[in-house]
Amino acid sequence: MKPIKALGIATLLNEKVLDVFYFEISESDQSKNSITRLDEDVYSKLVHLKDLKIAENKEVIEVNLVEDVKIQDVPTAFLKLHLISLKQFKPNELNLDNIFNVLETLAWTSKGPMTVKEAEKELLVSKANGSDFKINSIDKFPPLTNYVLPEKVRIADTARIRLGAYLGEGTTVMHAGFVNFNAGTEGPNMIEGRVSSKVFLSKGSDLGGGASTMGTLSGGNDQVVSIGENSLVGANSGVGISLGANCIVEAGLYITAGTKVTLLDDENKEIKTIKALELSGVSNMLYLRDSVSGRVIGKSNNTNFSLNEILHLNN
Repeated sequence: MKPIKALGIATLLNEKVLDVFYFEISESDQSKNSITRLDEDVYSKLVHLKDLKIAENKEVIEVNLVEDVKIQDVPTAFLKLHLISLKQFKPNELNLDNIFNVLETLAWTSKGPMTVKEAEKELLVSKANGSDFKINSIDKFPPLTNYVLPEKVRIADTARIRLGAYLGEGTTVMHAGFVNFNAGTEGPNMIEGRVSSKVFLSKGSDLGGGASTMGTLSGGNDQVVSIGENSLVGANSGVGISLGANCIVEAGLYITAGTKVTLLDDENKEIKTIKALELSGVSNMLYLRDSVSGRVIGKSNNTNFSLNEILHLNN
C-alpha cells in the first residue's frame, strides 16, 4: 500500500484517546508509522479548521500509516476503519488484527463518545433539566454515519451500520439490515439481513429480510463468505459458503460448509450428494429444501435474478 497521511480530531478523556474523526487523507512522505499531536499555530492554518474552535477535550493529530501492521492504538484503528468506509480499501485488504483489544466499549451519544459511567451521569442531568441527550449505541465500534456519509446510499437505521463498513453506490440498507466493520457491498445491493465481518456482496445481489451471512469472528466457521453478482439469499435463510454469480438460496434455508447437498440434473435426476463446501463459489446454482424428504438440493439456476431498479434509482 502507498504511505498514508491523515489529519484528524481526537476526543480525549484524561489524555486517553476515545475516538478520531479524520477530515483529510493524503499520501505520506514519511518512512515509518507515527502519531503526532499538532499545536494550535500549526492546525489553525489548515483549510478545514480555519476559524473553527477546538474544544478542550479535543486535539488535532497527524497519523502516518506506512506499514500495515497489527493495530496497537486507537488513532490507527479509527484510521483503518475510515479508510474502508471511505472506500479507499475493500474489506479484508487491511490488517485489523488486535482491534478488539485496542478499542474500548463506549457510549456513542449525541454529545460524542463517552464512558458508560459518564453517559449515566449525563442521562440523569438530561432528565432533570429537560435537555436532549441520546445514546445511539454502547459498543466498541461507533455508527458509520457519525464519521462518514457514503454517497448515493440509503440507510434506514444508521445505528445498524458500524464504522468500517464499505457501502458501494446504490446500496440500500433497510431497517432490519446490519453491516459489520470490514464488510460491505459493491453496489447496487439490497440489504435486509446481516452482513457479517469479512463478508462482501458483489453488485446486483440481495440479502433478504432476516437472512444471515456467516462470519469468522466467533464460532467454528473459518470460511470467508462472499456473494457473487446478481444472487439472492432469500428471507430468513443463510450461507456459510460463498456463492458465485447468479445463485439463489430459497427462503428459510441455511447452508453451512458441512451441509449435505444432493445435486440434481436438469431432469431432476440425482447425480450425487456432497458437502456444500465443495460448491463454495460455484455460479448459477439454485439451493432449496425438498419439503417432503427434507433433503437440501442443488441444481442449475435457470432464472436470472435482478434488483428492483426503482428501489435504487434515488440513492
